[in-house]
Amino acid sequence: MRLSWYAWRLSVATLALSAALAPSAHAADVALGEYLAGECVTCHQRSGNSNGIPSIIGWPADQFEVVINAYRWKERDNVVMQTIAARLTDEDIQALAAYFEALGKLTHPPTPAGKS
Repeated sequence: MRLSWYAWRLSVATLALSAALAPSAHAADVALGEYLAGECVTCHQRSGNSNGIPSIIGWPADQFEVVINAYRWKERDNVVMQTIAARLTDEDIQALAAYFEALGKLTHPPTPAGKS
């Protein structure tokens, strides 16, 4: 059975993320963060590209937590971010912070022959 290009890239990324975080105590947090990140990557592209919306890929976890809590407590103005952050628990924010920080540690997976 052949994996589709998307499935292959997802498998490689998952393995790379697991390897990058193997010794870390935050591995469970990263898994939760990945689960929760679906809403985030609707606007903040997982690729790290930013077309008017800042990239959050690779942000240091502590910085991520400060910024999200500032939206959560309405210290930063952005109604969309305030609404999203208000629904997050402290654990959710820590998990998202660990996940997005870990994404910055990934290297680009190799491109299979014939793909670009």
